[in-house]
Amino acid sequence: MKRIEPNLLLALSTGLALILVVVTTSFYGATVQLARNLALAGACSIGFVLLNPILQRRLKRPARPPMIHRDSPGTAAWAGLFPMGVILAAAVPIFWPGHDYGLLVIIAAVWFGVTLESAITAVRRA
Repeated sequence: MKRIEPNLLLALSTGLALILVVVTTSFYGATVQLARNLALAGACSIGFVLLNPILQRRLKRPARPPMIHRDSPGTAAWAGLFPMGVILAAAVPIFWPGHDYGLLVIIAAVWFGVTLESAITAVRRA
């Protein structure tokens, strides 16, 4: 392997940011809900990756290309907004502690699912 796939790096960085979201929402949330937040993150991200292709086929939509293309270098900058947004979401419970942040975990997990689906697509096309 001469170089690392950029879509895989995007999924890895968003996954690490998702772990940060789970940790901050679990410890700064209303109560310590680490198990629930881990289950939400896992179910939503895996569910998105498994169920979104089925939905796309049923709606007769074309398959989406990977988020980062070699022909268009600007896509890497735009795709970098995903991990940055998830990291910013991880900061929310620190500044406003004591709330239930389950929806924040679900949103971050779906964003991770999008990047993971992009990485899977890129690896299959390579």
